[in-house]
Formats: sequence, structure tokens, C-alpha cells
Amino acid sequence: MDCEYITFGMGCFWGAEKRFWEVKGLKTTVVGYSGGKTDNPTYEEVCSGQTGHAEVAQIFFNNNKISYKQILNIFWQAHDPTTLNRQGNDVGTQYRSAIYFHNQEQENSVKTALKKAEKIFKKPITTEVKALDKFYLAEVNHQDYFANNPNVPYCTFVIAPKINKLEKK
Repeated sequence: MDCEYITFGMGCFWGAEKRFWEVKGLKTTVVGYSGGKTDNPTYEEVCSGQTGHAEVAQIFFNNNKISYKQILNIFWQAHDPTTLNRQGNDVGTQYRSAIYFHNQEQENSVKTALKKAEKIFKKPITTEVKALDKFYLAEVNHQDYFANNPNVPYCTFVIAPKINKLEKK
């Protein structure tokens, strides 16, 4: 099987999802909620901070074209894993940095990558790392949000400049 997937929390899931769209070997992305206690949460419930869930993107990729290690490198570069419950102006537990691994091999890779990242970042890394318990698909209007809403001020002034800066790297 050439398809593998991982679940990341990197702040707003719209930007997290968008960051992976141009990656060679990407199959697809979906956004949703993980890491909390509420079953089948809504966007509004997650934004309230009461569910314990993070906004997450599941990244499905062809592991014959891009390695799990390369996907993890993009994760570390695409957001600030040293800010607790915050990415830029987005503040709240739903915006936390998180890696929810799906199997033992991923767990081992994540732990190795985390050790390397700790040597690179000047501040302590706050990324939550744990096995994926449950993933709840976000509402339809949140899927492919950036592509469907490129002129929304948040996308225009927050997501687009971040993505452009990362793509230049």
C-alpha cells in the first residue's frame, strides 16, 4: 500500500491544510477535530475551548513519493511549535501544536523528529504528541476552505502570506 496518513494540529486548520496542497506525493487532505473529550463536536463548540479538541488536518500522502520524515519536516517548518495554544493571532487550545500518530512506526519517527527539532528551536517545544484516539471530520464548509474562500480577509491577510513565505523556503 502506497498511501499513509498523519494528523497534525498546526493552528487554524485552514492554513494547515493549505500548506500541504502543493507537496509532491500528496493524495488529499481533510480537516477536523481531535484530542478532546466531546463526541462529534461542531466548529463552534471547538472554538469555545470546552471540548478539548484541536483543529487538525489529516494529510494523506504517497509514501513512495514523499517520506514520512519529509512530511514531519514540513510540519516543523509550517508553524511555531513553541507557542502553547497559539499560532500568531489565533489563540486557544484548539490552535495547539499537535501530532497524532497512527501506528508504532509513526510514533518512533515522531519521537526521533521531536528530538531533532528540540535542538533547532531556541524555545521549548509545546507540541502535543500522542496516538490518535478519534478524528471527527469538520463540517463541509471547512473542507478545502482556503481554495473555496480565497478572498476572505483572514485567508488574504493571515494564511496567504504565511504560505507564501514557507513556499519560498
